[in-house]
Amino acid sequence: MGTTSMARDLPGAKPANSGVSTERLARLDAAMQTEIDEHKKAGIIVLLARHGKVVHHKAYGMANIEAGKPMQKDSLVRLYSMTKPLTSVALLTLYEQGKFQLTDTLDKYIPEMKDLQVFNGENAYGVMTTEEPGRKPTIQDVFRHTAGFAYGNGTSPVDLLYQQNGIGYDTSSSLKEMVTERLPRMPLLYQPGKRWVYSVSHDVQAYLVEYFSGMPYAEYLQKTILDPLDMKDTYFGVPENIVDRYTANYGPGEKGELTQIENQNGNRPRGESGSYSRYTDIPFGGSGLSATAMDYAKFAQMLLNGGELNGVRILGSKTVELMTMNHLPANIGYLTGPSAGGGYGLGVSVLADQAVAGNLGSVGQFGWGGAASTKVIMDPKEDMVAIFLTQYMPSEFSIINKWQTLVYQSIVE
Repeated sequence: MGTTSMARDLPGAKPANSGVSTERLARLDAAMQTEIDEHKKAGIIVLLARHGKVVHHKAYGMANIEAGKPMQKDSLVRLYSMTKPLTSVALLTLYEQGKFQLTDTLDKYIPEMKDLQVFNGENAYGVMTTEEPGRKPTIQDVFRHTAGFAYGNGTSPVDLLYQQNGIGYDTSSSLKEMVTERLPRMPLLYQPGKRWVYSVSHDVQAYLVEYFSGMPYAEYLQKTILDPLDMKDTYFGVPENIVDRYTANYGPGEKGELTQIENQNGNRPRGESGSYSRYTDIPFGGSGLSATAMDYAKFAQMLLNGGELNGVRILGSKTVELMTMNHLPANIGYLTGPSAGGGYGLGVSVLADQAVAGNLGSVGQFGWGGAASTKVIMDPKEDMVAIFLTQYMPSEFSIINKWQTLVYQSIVE
């Protein structure tokens, strides 16, 4: 990292001094408040930074309706899949140490994966059939979700096998056991390099962090990213002494009303053992962190700066450049659905075609979201970090798209 100093909170600035219109930000304010007033969301936090300075950081609504706790700017939220970019950065720090190459096959470091098979349908008797992979999955495949792994949350026969074997939503095994014992027994859902499939790949990344560093994944993350960036409000689980800052998680009730869903099993992705407010049994690479908006802004600004924040260097600028370019092969094309027009880098989505995306933004912007309707955007062209945090499941993309539009329309120079 080149230094043992710590990064500070991002400084503040007046919007007008950073090319952002105060009058246009009022539109963002009004839209977020409307979500609260119409009982569509319990609480929301937004943060907008331009040129390394925070020009807008505001909380709306309630962190916990039932307890009467207002949402605060420093409220803690579940990041879910916004954990993933941190895992990728952790693994890339080891790439910079020469521990591996992106083209290395997984079985070089996980020999249990040397005989992986690929799902090839079912025969007339409903029995799964498999075939040999056209090539072996690589570490690059694991970064970009093209290895062929599944996530265990779909309806395919492979996803059902994941569920039956406790892959993806079970925390009773160790990370090593899941990656080196359970996962190799599963067939790949697709041929490596042929499809982009959202998957347990970041959990494989977390295991590789342990393999190359000789340290537990959570410990390496703390030492290499969280402590140097002074991300003092980022946790796998939340300590008891600050649990009052923790937000409740909501979803639609039977009549569409906001209903707490913390204790519903179907809303506890992997990495959560019971309540998310307790330390998770096993920190996984794909989900499980909780954080504040400011803490995540430090991480995002570090990437936007090319790997450095306030004299603290986490990655080299060329590594960030490699991370944030589109790595999807031409045969796969762009992502679809909520990430339409996007490619995928080494752990982040990358906007490749703004017209296909159909929203305001910039080609080259990168980021990712989480299952509770959260999102981060890092835009090199506009020198901007934008963060949207709420706690609502399943993820609602309409409010995220509206937030993105209102953020970008506020930029005037």
